[in-house]
Amino acid sequence: MRRTGTVGAGRAGRSFAVAALAAAVTVGGCTVQGTGADGRGRSPVHADVTGAPPPDTRPDDRRSAAPPARTRPRVLWSRGDTGRDVRELQARLRQIAWLFEGPTGTYDDVTERAVKGFQGKRGLPRTGRTDTVTWQRLLRMTHEPGRWELYLMGGQPAAAPDPRCTTGRVLCVSKSSRTLRWMIDGRTVSTMPVRFGSQYTPTREGVFRVYWKSRHHWSTLYDSPMPYAMFFSGGQAVHYSEDFAARGYAGASHGCVNVRDEAAIANLYAQVRNGDKVVVYA
Repeated sequence: MRRTGTVGAGRAGRSFAVAALAAAVTVGGCTVQGTGADGRGRSPVHADVTGAPPPDTRPDDRRSAAPPARTRPRVLWSRGDTGRDVRELQARLRQIAWLFEGPTGTYDDVTERAVKGFQGKRGLPRTGRTDTVTWQRLLRMTHEPGRWELYLMGGQPAAAPDPRCTTGRVLCVSKSSRTLRWMIDGRTVSTMPVRFGSQYTPTREGVFRVYWKSRHHWSTLYDSPMPYAMFFSGGQAVHYSEDFAARGYAGASHGCVNVRDEAAIANLYAQVRNGDKVVVYA
């Protein structure tokens, strides 16, 4: 006696079970066998629960990330450069005693040596050129230089002449720009940096006349030399100052108008006459 019903039922049951298993595998997010883009089969892998494709881990597809190339810092200023920015660099180097001259506004060999010293002290390449890294380190160690730190030894632009300076022969002295213009009939013949008295011994302002010239003058009051002196108000004179030449605007006079360039004032002394006008204005 055949049990065809039982056999048929068994086969049907097994077919149903296989179909159910396949459905369960598909619903569960698993892949029994995948096929790559090249048509070759792959080993079973689990997909991400979000449905994103699995990462390709074949050895021939792995890439090692190359380290980013190191870029050299950009050079801002180097030997031979000039200008206001170089003045600021020099003024900041002076603040931390890496430079004792200037500022001059010219990136010379002295500035280059100072930058090298600063770089070496901080473990930076001793190039002597001021790059962005060197500059940022210097900025963090210093403060913004003021006007007279930038022009400590002179070199500042002269102010416009006072209207009283536009006629005749005039020593036109500006306190605001700390400059002296030698003018003849409204024309500027020469310009030079000057400094004045302190708040305790101020340089007088107004219109005066040169009344006495003394080439090798010596101050008996302060026991100090006053060469190329051109007196215009009591004991106040325009004259050369060794102290101004050495210290710049870090010092002050006792009321006189100091000139630091000896060659310039020697030339001026030879041209100025007694009776020439002197205008000192703020």
